[in-house]
Amino acid sequence: MTEMTQLDPYQSDPDRWGTSLAQVAEIMRPVLDASGAESIVEVGAFAGDLTRVLVQWATGAGATVGAVDPSPQPGLVKLAEEHPEVALIRETSLEALPHIDLPDAFVIDGDHNYWTVSEELRLIAERAGDELPLLLFHDVCWPHARRDDYFAADLIPEDYRQPVADGDGGIFPGEPGLRRNGGLPYPRSAVSEGGPRNGVLTAIEDFVDAREDLRLVVVPAFFGFGVVWRLDAPYADDLARILDPYDRHPVLERLEANRVHHLALGQTRAAEIWKHQERQARQEAVLRRLLESSAFSIAERLSRLRERVGVGSEYPVVSKEDVRRALEE
Repeated sequence: MTEMTQLDPYQSDPDRWGTSLAQVAEIMRPVLDASGAESIVEVGAFAGDLTRVLVQWATGAGATVGAVDPSPQPGLVKLAEEHPEVALIRETSLEALPHIDLPDAFVIDGDHNYWTVSEELRLIAERAGDELPLLLFHDVCWPHARRDDYFAADLIPEDYRQPVADGDGGIFPGEPGLRRNGGLPYPRSAVSEGGPRNGVLTAIEDFVDAREDLRLVVVPAFFGFGVVWRLDAPYADDLARILDPYDRHPVLERLEANRVHHLALGQTRAAEIWKHQERQARQEAVLRRLLESSAFSIAERLSRLRERVGVGSEYPVVSKEDVRRALEE
């Protein structure tokens, strides 16, 4: 494998969710090398985190990179401007796939729902015939393995569209519905997890099960890395040797389950802290208005007078000094 410079997989991920397939670059690169790919197209390139990894790989392998995204972020645009081996295709996957040159390998990481992934695979398979390219996928584990997510739900045919959360709650591992207070904020995800025609992995499995010549491997790390290849491909045995040790490994599955649990739990606690801070800010605003209130000053003087004459002494006096101390604590 060609020596490559270490890239920061958190470059566009300041909260360190591990959202990019660049997190599994050390597994992906040997797979691409073993396949002998000379061209790759990344569907859903977005900010270009994985694209940077693919550019480094392509430089050593003498390969080309296509990046498909209808709304590329500035980092991806800059990367394409600086590297002539990168072709930036500003279209959706379903617009681009019918006409682009078929590469040796695809990365499918666009709109994470059953219908879109199924259509992407259908378009690729219809054009490729018996020579299906190597297929690499993201989000084949929780949360989108069995739960659709939509960039624009109205573009999905009604028969394939799940009821959408529409910002009504977060999602939490082990809970098939929505968590009203907390969880990961995926406001355009399906209301419920599971069932037919729901999720990325479900779409891939349905595609693979409809054929007899394909193998699917799932690496349960960083939201899931999936690989599909033809059993009769010249590199099939090499890919199996690389990927079999990772395929649904129970230790990796437990590590990923633990990671996403704490990720969702941390988001829940952060939401609770935000609510507390908002409430505290409102309370502080009220107290500061009291400090500026002449009516409060008069009430304080009357309370002290009543205290001196022994009337209403059971109620302690609240002074402006008490309010100032409370604001300083």
